[in-house]
Amino acid sequence: MSFFVLLLILSSVLLSAVAQILLKIGMSVPSVQHAISVDSFSQVVYSIATSFYVLLGLGLYFASAAVWLFVLAKVDVSFAYPFVGLGFVVTMLLAFFINGEVLSTTKIVGTLCIALGVAIMAQG
Repeated sequence: MSFFVLLLILSSVLLSAVAQILLKIGMSVPSVQHAISVDSFSQVVYSIATSFYVLLGLGLYFASAAVWLFVLAKVDVSFAYPFVGLGFVVTMLLAFFINGEVLSTTKIVGTLCIALGVAIMAQG
C-alpha cells in the first residue's frame, strides 16, 4: 500500500468523524430541539434542512464517501474497511474535546478494543 492510499484512507475516516461531530452540534441547536419537542414533522424537517452544521456535516459525509471511492479503486475492501474502525477512536476524542462529552473507562476500553481489532485485521 502506498503512502497516498494510506493518506486517502485516513482522510476519509477523519472527514467522517468530523461530520459526526458537526451533525451532533447541528441537531443540538435550539431551533432543531424546539422543532423536535413540538412534534411537528414539517417543522423538524425544515429546521434540520436549514441547520448550517447539519448541512456541513452531510457535506463532509459526502466528501468522505467520495474519498472512500478512490480508496476502493486502489485496494481491496477487506483491507481498507478495518480502518473505518479508527473512526470510533477519532470520534470519541473529538466528542470529548469539542462537545465536552465524558470519557468513561468503559468508553475508553471499548474504543481501544475496537482499535486493537482494526490493527489485528490490518495485519492480515
